Amino acid sequence: MMLLGHILPELKMGVASLFAHKLRSLLTMLGMIFGVGAVVAMLSITAGAQKQMMAFIDQLGVNNIIVEAREATDRDTLQVVRAISQGLSFRDYRNITENVPGLEAITPRKKFKPTKVMPKTSQEIPQLIGVLPNYMQINSLRVVEGRFFTAEENNASAPVCVLGQTTKVNLLGYDPAVGKWVKVNDTWLQVIGVLTPQAEADTEMEGVQAMNRNNLVIAPLDTVMRRFEDATSYLRDEIDGLYMKVKPGVDSIQTAAVVGAILTATHKDAGDFSITVPAGLLEQKKQTQFIFNIVMICIAGISLLVGGIGIMNIMLATVLERTREIGIRRAIGARQSDIVRQFLSEAVLISIAGGLIGIVFGYALSQIIASAAGWSTVVTFMSIAVAFGVSVFIGLLFGIYPAVQAAKLDPIEAIRYE
Repeated sequence: MMLLGHILPELKMGVASLFAHKLRSLLTMLGMIFGVGAVVAMLSITAGAQKQMMAFIDQLGVNNIIVEAREATDRDTLQVVRAISQGLSFRDYRNITENVPGLEAITPRKKFKPTKVMPKTSQEIPQLIGVLPNYMQINSLRVVEGRFFTAEENNASAPVCVLGQTTKVNLLGYDPAVGKWVKVNDTWLQVIGVLTPQAEADTEMEGVQAMNRNNLVIAPLDTVMRRFEDATSYLRDEIDGLYMKVKPGVDSIQTAAVVGAILTATHKDAGDFSITVPAGLLEQKKQTQFIFNIVMICIAGISLLVGGIGIMNIMLATVLERTREIGIRRAIGARQSDIVRQFLSEAVLISIAGGLIGIVFGYALSQIIASAAGWSTVVTFMSIAVAFGVSVFIGLLFGIYPAVQAAKLDPIEAIRYE
């Protein structure tokens, strides 16, 4: 209570001084406003990117291993590769299944890019992929409508499919899709399920081929292998991907190394495949994100530093301007500590006010960036707390020197000052 009784008079005097010079106070706050706004906006961008990337990696499956074929783009390249390796095949699938311990599930993948679909769509034509039923388990997929296909339907090459959310809307609208038929190239497939929306990465990640996970037609592997033909099939590997899920407690990075060793041996080091381990990507992204956050905070901190210098400059000018007032206060009994608190409270009030306005400015800026650039932004409590805390600390730090200078003034000389 005694401490509060000492501080309250200085706070009232500080507020009165700020309102007495509104324009000067606002101009002094600008550095803090822009600095805090920059910190909040930059951290919201990095937090949004991190959230989206983490969601994408999580849907890839932190216990998963993904093998992608690097297929030839022309006949000459194909001949060079085929002289060494036969490409990704069902033999690789069997070798991995039989020789890699710790696998919970594994499925090959065969994908096609259809040339036409019915019902017709003005949007991008969906991609068709063929997989085994355990693809749903491996990728932790869920259906919002209907079901996934079964092993019996795969063995019978049944003309059934499951649609991604975007494909369902583009082809069949918003009405229930289960039971309806879609025509992919020249083959009719009955829709038996629709998947929940899947996370997408803003940027293509190394080893993960660009594929809109919501714009897919997923059919049984045998159905795709037997009912569809690709005009460029001579350039294609027998299968173009493998999805694996390791058992709980098994190190996916070490398992991926075993998979890589097997494929390298059977493909004779042709370099016609890539292996992606989401668990490794997760660690890599976390490290990159941490470094990026530090860089962004340092850049935004420069604005706060400039704002702090502005506060110190104005406070020094204020001390000079109010020298006579300081002398009178000292003459009627004010101690040096009272003078320090008076000017320090003014500096902190400027930084607090600037910090609060800066938070609003930063939030608004992040929303503008999100709508204008299409980026995902997330304003977190941590970013607000960091920005506001640093602004108050800067105000306190740069307010100490002017406050101490004011307290050191000789009362008699200060009263005589004109």
